[in-house]
Amino acid sequence: MQATHSLAVSVIVPLYNEEENVPILQSELCAALKNFTYEIIFVDDGSTDHTVERIESGTNLRVIRFEKNAGQSAAIYAGLKEARGATVVLIDGDLQNDPADIPKLLAEISHGADLVCGYRTQRRDTVVKRLTSWIANAVRSRFTKDGVRDTGCTLKAMRRECVTVLVPFKGMHRFIPALVKGAGYRLVEIPVNHRPRRFGQSKYGLGNRALRATIDMFGVRWLLSRRLTHKVREP
Repeated sequence: MQATHSLAVSVIVPLYNEEENVPILQSELCAALKNFTYEIIFVDDGSTDHTVERIESGTNLRVIRFEKNAGQSAAIYAGLKEARGATVVLIDGDLQNDPADIPKLLAEISHGADLVCGYRTQRRDTVVKRLTSWIANAVRSRFTKDGVRDTGCTLKAMRRECVTVLVPFKGMHRFIPALVKGAGYRLVEIPVNHRPRRFGQSKYGLGNRALRATIDMFGVRWLLSRRLTHKVREP
């Protein structure tokens, strides 16, 4: 196993019933990260298929398994807390995010960004999903003042120190930019590729998602308004 201090990148991948996607994703991740010292952390969110069995073991690979489905935010947070790389990368397990974009995100980190958010320029989703996502992003960005156009895009990279400002709650993954930017870190956005889903089904329907997201948005707005800020006086 590589020493902790030598790891440049930790890639966190939340998984839920992605048995057909995970072998392809693992291969693509290894190709994209070939010029970095890295680890991949797959977080299995209580899959009921053969997702875990399809993961190929390796010295730079770890698997966290939940006893039952706990949601995307829980899977992402669990992975982030275990990450040992100087930079952590988040990517979906459904192959719609493209691992080939990861070096571009890491380049922005090396140029001084603390958090790099991908935004999908050409969405490979249904019209209804694109429309609802556009409305939700516009409302959320205006209300939380994170300035991010596509928080629904999981593909992100951040310095590991940014993880300390995240608050674990259901729906947290939608507000990572707001929490990180609200703590004073520098955020940038870059365009990334978005691919159609090849296997499996989307795990997130409309349902009461809008109501939950609205409640979360008020909570995050309140939290940001109550954040402690202080500077220690120089002796």
